[in-house]
Amino acid sequence: MRNIGEYEVFKRSHKLTLEIYKITKKFPKEELYGLTSQMRRATYSIPMNLKEGSGGTEAEFFRYVRIAYGSCEELDYQLLLSKDLKYIDQDHYRILKNEIIEIRKMLYALFSKKDK
Repeated sequence: MRNIGEYEVFKRSHKLTLEIYKITKKFPKEELYGLTSQMRRATYSIPMNLKEGSGGTEAEFFRYVRIAYGSCEELDYQLLLSKDLKYIDQDHYRILKNEIIEIRKMLYALFSKKDK
């Protein structure tokens, strides 16, 4: 069993989740069941899948890491859409985009350890 709470990727994805919740509070009300809900689901799926996979076998863990990676990809597009719809400004977009890139790199590196 892994102590996933100690992994940097878990800590950073949790912090990103909190930030996404904060910014989506300012989205238009008509997006509550659309983009707001989708972004929140995608972002909390990253640490949640890491946590869920940490209690299983090695194969299960890496399957959940892969799912977390997919959620990261979803969030990446949702963030772009939010910027283009002018729900977030360019600077905030850049900061969040860079964090997603870093988390994605960490997930990829973690997944790459499966074959070693």
